[in-house]
Amino acid sequence: MNRAARFFKNADSCQGIPIIHILYFVLILIAPFVGVNFLFLLSIVLFLIIRFSGISFFSSRDVTSLTFSLALMLFVSIILGSSSYAYPFYIVLAAFAVAAVGNHKTSFSETDPALDSSSRRYRGIKKRSFSILWSSAFLALRIAAAFLAASWIIYWQKLSVSYNLVFFIAVIGAVTGSLFESIPSKIDKNISVSLGAGMMMWIFEEFRYWVPPEEMVVALVFSFFLGVLAYRAKIADVSALLSAALLGVLIIVFSGLSWFLLLLTFFILGGGFTRYKYAYKESIGIGQAKDGIRSYENVFSNSTAALVLAVAYGVFPEHSLPIVYAYMGTVATATGDTLASEIGTTAKGKPRMITTLKLSEPGTDGAVSLLGELAAIFGSAAIGILAYILGVSDNLILTVLITTAGGFFGTNVDSLLGATLQKRSLLSNSGVNFVATFVGAGISAGLYYLIT
Repeated sequence: MNRAARFFKNADSCQGIPIIHILYFVLILIAPFVGVNFLFLLSIVLFLIIRFSGISFFSSRDVTSLTFSLALMLFVSIILGSSSYAYPFYIVLAAFAVAAVGNHKTSFSETDPALDSSSRRYRGIKKRSFSILWSSAFLALRIAAAFLAASWIIYWQKLSVSYNLVFFIAVIGAVTGSLFESIPSKIDKNISVSLGAGMMMWIFEEFRYWVPPEEMVVALVFSFFLGVLAYRAKIADVSALLSAALLGVLIIVFSGLSWFLLLLTFFILGGGFTRYKYAYKESIGIGQAKDGIRSYENVFSNSTAALVLAVAYGVFPEHSLPIVYAYMGTVATATGDTLASEIGTTAKGKPRMITTLKLSEPGTDGAVSLLGELAAIFGSAAIGILAYILGVSDNLILTVLITTAGGFFGTNVDSLLGATLQKRSLLSNSGVNFVATFVGAGISAGLYYLIT
């Protein structure tokens, strides 16, 4: 064994010297001076050396996958460099920094992060559960790493990019990377974290939209805190916590706090009514899985339409009114559908299929009941009233009328899709919710145009 190999092998047990972090710090440090093409070739060479040399320090798999993700992002940046959809060099380095600052087996995991099952070596914090304090600090570290890496490129290459924009996308990238880390997947975390963070930063970089850093920090702290409360109340897991934090940041900065509070009402009502007669629903086999704890799938399937509309409100202010009503309609659909499911399944007597009106068993996809329909109207109207109280809309009668109609019809579209496409396994439950919330938004926007 040569001297270099012995050094790296010995470093594997040296916890005080973060060899991996030093290596990637050096790559970021030289990036603005060598350029994207040279850094791409260098990353390929490093990948091949690490992959086939047999040298192991800390975790050769971590180093190999992270180096591969850097090479892949640089390749995309080179290919799109001359197009109108250029993938900026500084975004690549910011995403790389998000993934490179930590060990992805410890940061946002709900399993035992203290020991690595394959090697039984010390891997991170000595705690068997998700740590709010550690994860908050780690998220802040990722934001700082992404911001500094991007700023380093911008400064030396004299790019005309606002540092406010850089901080804006650094927050988005760090939260997105942490979210991808929390999602169980067969894809290596070093790859999914860096590519996921890079994609989100790239999307929002194209908008050239930003808010002052202090507003961004307040939005992040507020939404993350609410996510923590949901996690502590056992109505959300870590992936849902981070999903809510990401949604909160984007909705608050693009459209305002009141919009996020309206969406938050859906999550509160949904989590609360999931517990309604839960023992009974569980006894007949229709209780929510994981004791009603929501995951990222629940969050995004019900909230993607709301996020799209909130961003559209900030980017296209000239179309604000129809967007406002569409937003209220999509939140009302998510709320109405959840209440209809959680309350309607407890009704006495059997429900009827929405397509044939034949009696069916409670909990069957596409089955509806009078109690469930009333619950949908109640949930949708509650969103309309709250939207007026929060100042999202300034016309009480029009708001309640359009929001209730959008939520009610959107909920029944959800049932119709459940009885047809979901029953044939063409859509999952999350897919049905995703489509129905967009339909509810479209119905409310269409009613606004018809009435006004």
